[in-house]
Amino acid sequence: MSRNGLYLIIALLAVVAIGLGIYVYREESQPSVEIKIGEQGISVEEN
Repeated sequence: MSRNGLYLIIALLAVVAIGLGIYVYREESQPSVEIKIGEQGISVEEN
């Protein structure tokens, strides 16, 4: 395998790792809101 091909594979893996990291960070930083409707009425909880 040529050196340029190896650099291309490393660059693609780095882009995938950065993209996955950004996705996970955004998912974890979003507030989790739970809405329940029961006999006592409507309940909204933020975790």
